[in-house]
Amino acid sequence: MPELPEAETIVRGLRPVLVGRTIAGAGVVHADVLRESARRFTRKVRGRAILEVGRRGKNVVFRLADDRVLAVNLGMTGRLLPTAIVDPDAAGYRHPAVRFALDDGESLVFDDTRRFGTVECLSGEEWRARSDRMGPEPLGQTYDGEALWHGLRASRSPVRSWLLDQRKIAGVGNIYANEALFLAGIHPQRPARSVSLDEAGALHRGIRRVLQRAIDAGGTTLRDYRTAYGEEGGFAPRLLVYGRDGEPCTRCRTPVRRIVFGGRSAFHCPECQPRRRRRA
Repeated sequence: MPELPEAETIVRGLRPVLVGRTIAGAGVVHADVLRESARRFTRKVRGRAILEVGRRGKNVVFRLADDRVLAVNLGMTGRLLPTAIVDPDAAGYRHPAVRFALDDGESLVFDDTRRFGTVECLSGEEWRARSDRMGPEPLGQTYDGEALWHGLRASRSPVRSWLLDQRKIAGVGNIYANEALFLAGIHPQRPARSVSLDEAGALHRGIRRVLQRAIDAGGTTLRDYRTAYGEEGGFAPRLLVYGRDGEPCTRCRTPVRRIVFGGRSAFHCPECQPRRRRRA
């Protein structure tokens, strides 16, 4: 599932070609990606200018005129393809769910093979309430290791599970949670409240480091993710533990181990990330 770096990469690709454009209309091919009727959705977005393209957590957020917000969650296989950059048909994208016609004759296509993604048009007030229920942005200037520690110490959940909760921290998914925990030397099943202040500082640095490096590489493509240009992200070869079970740890050469809990796979080095916290 696309995470913060993938959403951010898409936003950076869309922003130059969409800001200032007006949505002339919307053709809904598969209404199951909407949270309201196709007729009502189309009426709400038609004729509204795109003022800003941004991101909140894993969501691509279009701020429209008249205090409207178009929020797109990519789900597992969702893609946003502007025809000013890439021809979806020529590129082989065969599962359009919504086509937004723009005033310059181009289009923005939301293509989603499995249709787990969502497209919503909300009022500004509705979006602000939604955003308030999300956790802080991990790359935000005011979010530091101490703030992370205060959140962790209130939970008995495994620290990997805590990181995946979008109400706790916005945008971190399974790939980058595993990578950040490796960088911090923390076992993914450690209770969140067992993480010390110093460890939380290391985890905070790990989160920021891996997210920024993934953004710089254009995100991680393991299967379906593509940028706004229809290209694969370049971070997959740089993953240190995720998906590398059985391969030697890049630090100590111990084989990386895969475990499953909370319905999700986790990857760790049993030597660099011991189950119990090492005593100082």
